[in-house]
Amino acid sequence: MNLAKISSNGQITVPVEIRRLLGLKSGDKILFFQNQNGEIVVSNASAQAIRRAQAAFSGAAETMGLSDEDDVQALVNEVRHGRA
Repeated sequence: MNLAKISSNGQITVPVEIRRLLGLKSGDKILFFQNQNGEIVVSNASAQAIRRAQAAFSGAAETMGLSDEDDVQALVNEVRHGRA
């Protein structure tokens, strides 16, 4: 268990072990949210955004008929030449 103290202006220092577990570094943002049990959860905001983006794009490659890197490169080339 890790403990942090709140300063008089509401700031906290995230313990080093928790920073390591969340992959946090100086300047990163953390996300606080309440889960279904009412508990407050702390998360790495950048990692959370990436997970949401991955979920949003899940299945897109299959829908577009892309099965490997060659298919992706062919699509990139097609788009580049279409805009040229």
